[in-house]
Amino acid sequence: MAPGQLAQVLGQLQTVRDPRVLVGFDTCDDAGVFQLSPELALAQTVDFFTPMVDDPYQFGAIAAANALSDLYAMGAQPLTALNIFAFPARTMPPDVVAAILRGGADAAAEAGVAVLGGHTIDDPIPKYGMAVTGSVHPRRLLTNSGGRPGDRLILTKPIGTGIVTTALKHGVWTVEQALPAIESMMSLNKSAGAVLSKRGAHACTDVTGFGLLGHLWEMCRASGVGAEISWAAVPIFSGVAELASAEEVPGGSERNLDYVLPHLDVAAELDRPRMLILADAQTSGGLLMAVASDDAEGVHRALRAAGVSAWEIGRLVAGDRLRVTG
Repeated sequence: MAPGQLAQVLGQLQTVRDPRVLVGFDTCDDAGVFQLSPELALAQTVDFFTPMVDDPYQFGAIAAANALSDLYAMGAQPLTALNIFAFPARTMPPDVVAAILRGGADAAAEAGVAVLGGHTIDDPIPKYGMAVTGSVHPRRLLTNSGGRPGDRLILTKPIGTGIVTTALKHGVWTVEQALPAIESMMSLNKSAGAVLSKRGAHACTDVTGFGLLGHLWEMCRASGVGAEISWAAVPIFSGVAELASAEEVPGGSERNLDYVLPHLDVAAELDRPRMLILADAQTSGGLLMAVASDDAEGVHRALRAAGVSAWEIGRLVAGDRLRVTG
């Protein structure tokens, strides 16, 4: 489902009118937030999906990292998780089931998160993920709606995982070729989240299913601003440009691009394959931060000191358009 279609569906649902709900589903943020006291709020999210890699352990770790990322993007500390697991009970070998759960458990352990249990169902198509609960101080909560003109945009992981996993499924790429993207998807956004909680940002989101352009547009729409990014500044996994030119692109990326096109101004030299990369549907992508211009260098230094790669890809601007330069 494209972002615009999802917004239409959510618009038909009744919004909860409770002053303790600091963030609900109506703002397209990464997690919901419920205030318990003046100094404590709960952040909650859920995410699960079908396998995007063949290795069951890697699949479990990626799915868990993806779910945990929603809380890191909002400045929250994940505390507990519940497994959500659908699998063909009669045909999936027990060691495969165990490997998926072990991958998720190891990612949770790295995050310092206690897995309290979960729920399984018999399903012919495997699906795995987590419902995660964490804590955040209400005044240190990050959303996608605080961006301001002049903010500099910082991204913490390369993009292109949707294209890479599509090439894997089609047998166009080997696991060895895809390994940098697989390792990136398995990598937690924990260290980047820790920097955020100390340094702050005006707005933040993680780059997942709606792609870089889709999530950036959601940030712009929520913040009442526009954005300008440079194609040359966006980090992309090696080989992804060639795959996109060969039309190894998931359908979700096509839908993402169609969603943002009415709001998009593109430099003449940038062709559709490159725009599809920017709209590529990601799994367990990096954090996209909107940081005050005079604080951006300090955030970069803090991220580097924490071992986090980071790229400045553009800035927020006045207006209501996305612009991509060469």
